[in-house]
Amino acid sequence: MLGRLPRTLNVCGREYEIRSDFRNVLRIIAAYNDKDLPDREKVFVCLSIIFKAVNTIPREHFPEAFKAASDFIEFRLSEDKPSPKVVNWEKDEQILFPAINKVAGREVRSMPYLHWWSFLGYFQAVDREDLWGMVLTIRQKKAKGKKLEKYEKEFLTANRDLCALEYKEDRKTPEDQLQAIFEELAKEGGDGNV
Repeated sequence: MLGRLPRTLNVCGREYEIRSDFRNVLRIIAAYNDKDLPDREKVFVCLSIIFKAVNTIPREHFPEAFKAASDFIEFRLSEDKPSPKVVNWEKDEQILFPAINKVAGREVRSMPYLHWWSFLGYFQAVDREDLWGMVLTIRQKKAKGKKLEKYEKEFLTANRDLCALEYKEDRKTPEDQLQAIFEELAKEGGDGNV
């Protein structure tokens, strides 16, 4: 229906209530990105988070329930093919939310409820001139094999880690970096007191 945000999903002819707040979907996406979580568990996480009463869905309908949930998350209303992955919600959080907040005119994370599709609407309206917009544009062009403009190449060169979709596996945490600095200073000072 025009202008309505779905709060139920149809699975094999029956409507099931869903948890449509954007935070729930981001939890599902985080599970999808967990390399240690088997695919079967990712499906279970998705179904148990998105459907309020997953235990009322017959087991034989789980494949259809998962497809309905995936279509809802992907905001797919037709048989469109999925686009290449260009967002890592966890990695990008620090630059993504300020851009979304700017569009929304408020801090969306403090809102008690925001429908996933409304959140996606804000996301899609982000100004391409902002930091997040620039990162997203570069990722989209690279994913589609398109040529980067000169200023985009310069931005990418100066911000390679920011534009990378994934964290580097060998990347040190801030705590690891501080510990290494302290250890280096202790070696230079000789007595270990910094």
